Amino acid sequence: MYAIERHERITRLLHAGGRVTVAGLADALSVTAETVRRDLDILERQGALRRVHGGAVAASKTSLVESTVADRSGKAREAKLSIARAAFALLGDDFRGSILLDAGTTTGALAELLAEWQGSGPSSMTVITNSVPIAALLHHNPALDLHLLGGSVRGVTSAAVGGSTLEQLAHLRPDIAFLGANGLSADFGLSTPEEREATVKSAMVRAARRTVALVDSSKLGDEALYRFAELRELDTLISDTDPIGTLSAALDADDVEVIVA
Repeated sequence: MYAIERHERITRLLHAGGRVTVAGLADALSVTAETVRRDLDILERQGALRRVHGGAVAASKTSLVESTVADRSGKAREAKLSIARAAFALLGDDFRGSILLDAGTTTGALAELLAEWQGSGPSSMTVITNSVPIAALLHHNPALDLHLLGGSVRGVTSAAVGGSTLEQLAHLRPDIAFLGANGLSADFGLSTPEEREATVKSAMVRAARRTVALVDSSKLGDEALYRFAELRELDTLISDTDPIGTLSAALDADDVEVIVA
């Protein structure tokens, strides 16, 4: 197989899975690991991928990549809805208590279900969020006692961040926090590309009695720039696929409940 053919094959595999390994490519292409490494070096210089330990990821998967809520709303939509339904099932119709909803499209999918939640009486659930779109979606439901955290609102995510947001979270102890993440890995935990959002997410983890991460499979194994929680700080992970390999082992070691939607 010529080099250009290998490069095309590597690019197709990368687009299909988002990540490739040196060992996997060597087997798939019937070449040595050293040949694969040279091919990956060439493709990285061309901007087609980014080298990581043991392989490569798509060029778009860098530690600082951050899409807007509008850009992300249609991606992995079915996976996010499945995750949202599994998260919603944790509450049930008779839930009475408080929940904290992080900003994001997967938590937004959960908010879509909460917008129709009836509960066992008026204002039987308190919902706290730092997301302007989520608050706008939920404020019409009389069964919810809605609280919108204040702060400086980021245009990219429509999330309140900053000192005033952190101060409000320091005085709260919600029963369950539902959080999104841009990456979840065995070594780095849960991460996001923006420092102020990471700080707010960390405060949410500290505040809540139970922390539930809603992370679709495209983010499993990924790492963004800022870690906001270690795996041991997580109680439950809900994803659309079962984690594998070192991530699965790390979740087991830290006694994290995994729910596959």
